[in-house]
Amino acid sequence: MLHKYYTVKGPGENEIVIERSRFIAHVARAETEEEAQAFIADIKKQHWSANHNCSAYMIGENNLIQKANDDGEPSGTAGVPMLEVLKKRDLKDTVVVVTRYFGGIKLGAGGLIRAYGKSTSEGLNATGVVERKLMRIMKTKIDYTWLGKVENEIRSSHYQLKEIHYLDAVEVEVYVEEAAKEGFTSWMTELTNGQGEISEGEVEYLETLI
Repeated sequence: MLHKYYTVKGPGENEIVIERSRFIAHVARAETEEEAQAFIADIKKQHWSANHNCSAYMIGENNLIQKANDDGEPSGTAGVPMLEVLKKRDLKDTVVVVTRYFGGIKLGAGGLIRAYGKSTSEGLNATGVVERKLMRIMKTKIDYTWLGKVENEIRSSHYQLKEIHYLDAVEVEVYVEEAAKEGFTSWMTELTNGQGEISEGEVEYLETLI
């Protein structure tokens, strides 16, 4: 698993108009090629009357799966510039479909490359990009009398609170970088005067909008 990487926040859509042609960028996260192809097929079904539904996607930790499709536009003028935007932004597990409704004015090869690149870039901006960082979930069980102090201290610290479980005792879950586990344990032990029961949980990705 990668320590950290960038991908899109989630499904999103953005439309721009260039020389009377409508370019609609549809963006989604896809962790497999099958998910990417299913998303592309769904957009094509929704926009069956469009002149073109061009697509690009990058999938996998090492970007091993990279595909671009011009869907009837001149070769290399749509899918490739779309893919180049994904590469430039270093986005993984991301699929983009740009739907074009032709407005009657031809753009030429250079114009198409710029249009599909711009549509993809603005579609990504509208959808949002996140950093996914691999973190350890550290759990601390405390008596309810400690909750106010512990929660306030966590929220004002550089640690990220994940969740609070209200059981017989309170269990507080915090995202902690692997290298900072010992420091967190010492900090929490001091904070609770040794009354906190601290344990390691699972590893998962923390998403931060950038």
